[in-house]
Amino acid sequence: MSASIPCDAAALAASVDVLPFPVACPTTDSSVAATNGGESAAQPRTIRALHLVNGEHYSGAERVQDLLAAQLPRLGCEVGFVCVKPRRFPAARESKDAPLAEMPMRGRFDLRVVKRIAAMVANDGYDLIHAHTPRTALVGRMAARRAGVPFLYHVHSPAGRDSTRRLLNRINAMVEWGAVREADRLIAVSPSLRQYMILRGIAAERITCVPNGVPALGNAHDRRPPSGTWMLGTVALFRPRKGVEVLLESLAVLRSRGVNVRLRAVGGFESPAYEWSTHALAEKLGLAEAIDWIGFTRGVNRELAKIDVFVLPSLFGEGLPMVVLEAMAAGVPVVASRVEGVPDAVSHRQTGLLVEAGSVSQLSRAIEEMVAGGVNYSELSRNARRRHAELFSDATMAAGVNAVYRDVLNSHAGSRFGAVSF
Repeated sequence: MSASIPCDAAALAASVDVLPFPVACPTTDSSVAATNGGESAAQPRTIRALHLVNGEHYSGAERVQDLLAAQLPRLGCEVGFVCVKPRRFPAARESKDAPLAEMPMRGRFDLRVVKRIAAMVANDGYDLIHAHTPRTALVGRMAARRAGVPFLYHVHSPAGRDSTRRLLNRINAMVEWGAVREADRLIAVSPSLRQYMILRGIAAERITCVPNGVPALGNAHDRRPPSGTWMLGTVALFRPRKGVEVLLESLAVLRSRGVNVRLRAVGGFESPAYEWSTHALAEKLGLAEAIDWIGFTRGVNRELAKIDVFVLPSLFGEGLPMVVLEAMAAGVPVVASRVEGVPDAVSHRQTGLLVEAGSVSQLSRAIEEMVAGGVNYSELSRNARRRHAELFSDATMAAGVNAVYRDVLNSHAGSRFGAVSF
């Protein structure tokens, strides 16, 4: 790897080849294992995966882990959690049957949990460790080495540009690189993130793209455009990189033009200071009566049922946003920034509209075009639901991860004991 840890967006865009989506999972057929010269087949044995999570939030990456814990057991894979920053995740998760151990770390380099994680692997019979953040990658790699099990890392977003704090980005990128450069396998949630890790020096054959997925909705239907007020909606852990300021300014522009729109903002704020500054901007723009601030909720689908257009104005740092996939599953047309990962889900003018990040004029024009009927709203809705069903279900995501697990475990066991089938 070169000395420059994060690659910039221009370099990434220039180097990314057009990749098929979703990228194929490992070709190893792990559904059955031939025995007795191929005359009969044995069912793959149950495996146990220990997921290491931060846990201070319950947003995109945490939602992925929660869904995997619910879906993987159907494929013969049991999941457990270790939570190193146990705040919101332990209470918010829906996978209550999965065991969870709280092991709070006092700082990102508090390594005292390594011994406890390794002991948990040995005592509870876990076959592998699966980390999801730079912090958990650091302790997960060390624990996996100590316990003698494979170590996997899930790339949910580009660590080198995950926030507006450059020093923190650089620290996270360096910690991530040091931890994952010897990982048995990386799972990237989008082709752009796979390419990002390749550019950072990880061999392409060690990175498998498994797209994020969310459940289908039994009551979802093709949407029709509203006859009165259009309700815009956004769902996020609100922080500077989510571009909420751009959305507020666009809302003010639209209302000044007489476009009948309101905003439903769902999610908590990264900090009280950022919440105060965001509400102050809304007041300054005269939007106090035009916005419903909902706060954090696990009932995202209930909120999506109340909106007409989903808006994601992110400035950078996305992987494959779960909220976009949830909107698509609900048949809600999307207007989103053209940042890494988003175009892998949203097809411009087919399932939604894409605009340049940070552009108030483009975002407001795209929303106005949808309201004015410049695109076929019902067709966007129908296409979004179809694309979700084809590519982005939670079952498809779990199948991809399960295939990676079994491929890695077969390789690991084969290198130690000869041919073994998972």
